[in-house]
Amino acid sequence: MPDEPARHILSDFNAALEELRKNVLMMASLSLRNLENARKGHLERDEDWCNTTIADDEEVDSLEIEVDREGIDIMLRFHPVASDLRNVIAAMKMSVNLERVADQAVGIARRARRLNLHPALPETGAIEPLYSHAIGMVRDAINAFAENDLDLARTLKPRDRELDAMNRDFAHALTDLMSKNTGRIESYLDLIFIARFLERIGDQSTNIAEDTVFAVASEDIRHPGHG
Repeated sequence: MPDEPARHILSDFNAALEELRKNVLMMASLSLRNLENARKGHLERDEDWCNTTIADDEEVDSLEIEVDREGIDIMLRFHPVASDLRNVIAAMKMSVNLERVADQAVGIARRARRLNLHPALPETGAIEPLYSHAIGMVRDAINAFAENDLDLARTLKPRDRELDAMNRDFAHALTDLMSKNTGRIESYLDLIFIARFLERIGDQSTNIAEDTVFAVASEDIRHPGHG
């Protein structure tokens, strides 16, 4: 039958794309786990969780390299166009953002280890809402990609603005405390850096959501009102 080779190529392409998505979702699971472990290392003052987060980052890095290799291989072998090409690119871009999420988790873990060398700060509890907000964004960005859920993906940008505001308020509050508690300035700075890492995680989650919308609907929502 004349259409048999085309059908075979399509089957091979679908299998390759499925493998790519599987590896990206594995990477997503690991990045989210690392972020949760960093949170526990910080809020529970547990150095083991901090060390685990730092050690497990290597696995995420290895998967990013694998996803990059697979994505390039798919483009060279199958020359995908339209929605197929958008799906490949979205998966590759997602792996970059997930690797950055894992990097922020490592940054949190390193700062948490420093904080754990000193007495617990009463102000630490004020960062818990930022953790909840950022982790929720990562989880929903991953789910939006996995399920091609455009409605969920579109919720990320306004939630990112909320996280930005939370980070600003937190940093301002701690900056005000520095003049009153000069002996804690170093620890306050570590907390401010952790909040900044969480704010960046919100950015990466938003990037994933925007790439999902582009892959599924061919719509660029990064800069509303432009284009």
